[in-house]
Amino acid sequence: MAEKKDKNWIQKADIKEGAFTKKAAKRGITSAQLQANVEKDPDKYDAKTRKQAALRKTLVKVNKKRKEKKDGSKEKE
Repeated sequence: MAEKKDKNWIQKADIKEGAFTKKAAKRGITSAQLQANVEKDPDKYDAKTRKQAALRKTLVKVNKKRKEKKDGSKEKE
């Protein structure tokens, strides 16, 4: 039987807020641009940065779905 997904995985994650954004700012680019660079050439970056880019991608997708769900419920009203 499949194991239940933990809906609070984000809260349990050891995340330093703003670390990825700070790395991007240090390079003079946005976090979205840094994410794209990491995805394009992951061997240039350390494991932590690759994980941060993957997490950013996931969180952006979650936020997008959340907004769509929220906007969809407003249209029905």
